[in-house]
Amino acid sequence: MLQQSPLVVHEEEHQKIVAVCDNLVRDANAKLVFLVDKNGQMIAAAGDTDHLDTTSMASLAAGNIAATGGLAKLIGEEEFSILFHEGARDNLHLSLINKRVILVVVFDNRSTVGLVRLRVRKASQNLEKLFTEIQAKGDSANPLFAEITDSDIDNLFND
Repeated sequence: MLQQSPLVVHEEEHQKIVAVCDNLVRDANAKLVFLVDKNGQMIAAAGDTDHLDTTSMASLAAGNIAATGGLAKLIGEEEFSILFHEGARDNLHLSLINKRVILVVVFDNRSTVGLVRLRVRKASQNLEKLFTEIQAKGDSANPLFAEITDSDIDNLFND
């Protein structure tokens, strides 16, 4: 399996990502929106996250994508790009963007699945563009610490 290079998101890019998430909360009438990488690391969050363990939510969302990816492979699919979970009060809409980040939308009866899907489609296009640009920058630019070797790091901690 081809290992993807890690994404390096700078402050300006992060602000653009958060703006897309903020707009999605508003436009979809969602409770909260967050982006997670496939390793379960939170990238951005918007909405009412005060009473939520976002670390656990991010990890579980990534695990959910991984588990359903296994199910997809069993039936001959590469993976499922959209997942929906309906609860008594709240619902989850998860979608995979650029095969590496997960967009999670939590919403209740103030919104509908149709509205969320419509708004997620637009937000996903914006996020795909941003992440493609971020990846291209990372591929073309030298990483910040590329010139530092292991021996340089060892020397920093020697007396």
